[in-house]
Amino acid sequence: MKNVPIKNFLVGEREPLTVFCGPCVIETEDFTLRAAEKLKELFALYPFQFVFKASYDKANRTSIHSFRGPGLAKGLQILERIQKELDLPVITDIHTPEDAAIVGKVCDVIQIPAFLCRQTDLLIAAGQTGAVVNVKKGQFLAPWDMKNVVDKLVACGNEKIILTDRGSSFGYNNLVSDMRSIPIMQKFGFPVCFDASHSAQLPGGLGSSSGGQREFIPTLAKAAIAAGANALFIEAHPDPANAKSDGSTVIPFDALKMLLSQVERLYEATQCFSVLP
Repeated sequence: MKNVPIKNFLVGEREPLTVFCGPCVIETEDFTLRAAEKLKELFALYPFQFVFKASYDKANRTSIHSFRGPGLAKGLQILERIQKELDLPVITDIHTPEDAAIVGKVCDVIQIPAFLCRQTDLLIAAGQTGAVVNVKKGQFLAPWDMKNVVDKLVACGNEKIILTDRGSSFGYNNLVSDMRSIPIMQKFGFPVCFDASHSAQLPGGLGSSSGGQREFIPTLAKAAIAAGANALFIEAHPDPANAKSDGSTVIPFDALKMLLSQVERLYEATQCFSVLP
C-alpha cells in the first residue's frame, strides 16, 4: 500500500490514524473558525492526525430551499484562514471540474462526493491539481468497481489517492455498510477511509431532507477500525439540533471526545495484527 502524504504526516499502513473531521458545511466564518479551534484542542488529546473538513457548497442538497454554504470564493478564504492561523490541513469537496484548480491551490485534500465518483472529467481535474484526492465510493457501486476510479486518477499522474466507503444503497432511503469493502479497496494499493457519518444517513428520509441515525456512528466507526480502515471521516458540530446541514448525522463534540477515546484503544489493538493476503 502506498502511504499518502498530507501536510507533514502520512496516511496508510503502520501510521497513526488520520481523522477527517468538522462541520458538514461552512455556516459562517466565525462559527467555522471556532469549531476548528475547538476540534484542534480536542484532537491534541489523542495520537491521531487531524484534517479539518467543511464544505463551501453543498451542491447535492435534497431540497432547493436547503442551505448550501457561502460559495467558492468566501469558503476558500475561510478554509485558508483555518489552514494558516491554526496550522491545520484542510479538506473540502468539489462538484465541478472548473473548481478543482482553484481549490487545489488552497486545500491539502480535494474530496470527490460519492454521487460524482464516476465523473471522469471531475476526477481528472482533481488529479491534475497534484493535491491528495479522496474519493467517496458511490452508494451504487460495489467496492471492486472503485478500481476504475483509481485507474482514472493514476492515468493523469496522481497517485496521492484515498478511497472512502460510506455505505451502499439498501432499498429506499437506507444504507448498509459492508466492512468487506475496506480490505477489498485496500487491495488497489491505496489507503481506505470510512465515513461513519454518512454511512448512518437515511438519504431523503425526511422527504425534503435526509434523515439519519446518529446513534450508530460510534458503532460503525469502531467496526471500520476493527476491519482495518486507515482513516475515519466524522462530521461534528457543537449543536447538531441547529446545524444547517446533515444535523441528524453530525456528532456533538462531547460525544466525539468519548468516541475518539474508544477508537484510540481499538486502533492500537488492531495494529498488532497483519492483514490476510
